[in-house]
Amino acid sequence: MKNKLFFILTAVFIFCTACSNKSKYDYNKIKTFTLYSSDLSEPCGFNDPIAKEITKRTGVTLNFLYPKHSNNEEIEMMLVNGNYPDLIFVKSDITKFINARAVIALDEYIEKYGDNIKKLYKNEIVKLRNTLDDPSIYTVGTYELKNNTYIVSGNMQIQNAVLKEFGYPKISTLDDYENLLLAYIKKYPEINGHKTIGLSLLTDDWYWLVGLSNPGNYVIGKPDDGQWIVDQDTMQATYKFLYPEMKLFYKWLNKIYHEGLLDPESFTQNIDMWRSKIENGYVLGTSYTHWGLVDSQKELENKGLTERTFAYLSVTADKKYKDPSLKDYGYSGGWGIAISTSCDDPVAAFKFLDWMCSEEAQILVNWGIEGKDYYYDSQGKRISITESTKENGIGQWLYPFPEAGPGYIDSTGNSLGRTQKDFVIENYNYIEKETLKAYGIETWTDLFPQPDELGVSKHGRVWQYPLDEKNTAIINKADELVKTSLIDMIIGPQDTFDESWEKMCQNLRKMGVEEVGTVMTELIKTKKELWSLP
Repeated sequence: MKNKLFFILTAVFIFCTACSNKSKYDYNKIKTFTLYSSDLSEPCGFNDPIAKEITKRTGVTLNFLYPKHSNNEEIEMMLVNGNYPDLIFVKSDITKFINARAVIALDEYIEKYGDNIKKLYKNEIVKLRNTLDDPSIYTVGTYELKNNTYIVSGNMQIQNAVLKEFGYPKISTLDDYENLLLAYIKKYPEINGHKTIGLSLLTDDWYWLVGLSNPGNYVIGKPDDGQWIVDQDTMQATYKFLYPEMKLFYKWLNKIYHEGLLDPESFTQNIDMWRSKIENGYVLGTSYTHWGLVDSQKELENKGLTERTFAYLSVTADKKYKDPSLKDYGYSGGWGIAISTSCDDPVAAFKFLDWMCSEEAQILVNWGIEGKDYYYDSQGKRISITESTKENGIGQWLYPFPEAGPGYIDSTGNSLGRTQKDFVIENYNYIEKETLKAYGIETWTDLFPQPDELGVSKHGRVWQYPLDEKNTAIINKADELVKTSLIDMIIGPQDTFDESWEKMCQNLRKMGVEEVGTVMTELIKTKKELWSLP
């Protein structure tokens, strides 16, 4: 039925628009802007169907640049030679470009040309401001304004096959998780000719922040503030590895390492090795994000190993903690795309970014082209025809551009994001639906403490706060020390773990992380003052 409807709608769409929907731009005069992104690690083309449609509607195409060496090296080279790409996305490093006067303030552009930005951000536009001393806006924000979470990662994932084998038991603590892995491996020491692995982690390069660092705070009920824990009453920021309860997760990893449950290659494998193990179905559990597992989940399905796909669980170190996965952070501002002083047509560049904030653009990048990728039913509900993939471009141009978010309702009465409840449920594979039914729930989020139980963050997310270069350098060195120390502790003797943890904390204090915590605390306070400016 869906395919038939697709062809009917496509035919009608082509007939109705063949004459009227010609590009208003001369393709011989397409404007190309260069955009440097710290997140890219390989070439990125702006040539999928959605990108081409963006060009068709705006007359703009993008040439993406990426760090060919390290991101730090690329940024320093730009700042030294003063030759910048037109558009810059460098996360918290944007402070360096602001201080070097390498990017332009956007306030006047917003006032003259920013109707879509003003309409999208409304009162939240103040969160795009820089500092109290310089409250100008230099970036058009990244990340959704209004979230409505029906997709969740949890902090520990486990194969649906494992849950099914033991009658879908309730898994709420690390001990529950561990005992289930032990029982399954005892019963099935091999899967598909491979030795069964209990838990395999991804800790290579920056991935360790997601696969090793973040689970430590999640299991003690602390939300994702990067490398910080913020007291919601005092707004005091603590480098999280100085927080006493943080050691609970790593002490548990140390225990299961010696039980043979933890993949010993967790600390040497790269992302391709980790994915290969997962996609061959013999890794029972991991700890990562939903976006980092999507491709592997699809690959398991393609190989006929759907039962080996992962369930997303709410797991904590003890029942007294509340998993913070559904925490409402509000809008944090902070990161975004800036226009450099090297851009020869900043007005056109700004108008492009402003268009990306429009409802037209938000529908396009989220849903695709009407009649081809989605349609409206008789009740006016937007119905997707085309699945989001890298090849068709649907969903590919949300990040790092402005994003309304799935909690944002547009003029048609529909969510601008695709992650509304019925859409998420429809796209579960059959084994996920089987697992959810066994637990008597509709979505994975039903397993988790709900947003109204967790409260709204008073400060957004600290990982979007830019420290100065001196303090950033201290935290970078602290992170290097922590990563090495954690690995040594996890694979080291169980009876020396506590002593090693305390030694790590002492070294962190000597490095000055407590003093950086004081700076971060002050940043949080001034950020709240900045947001309250008229």
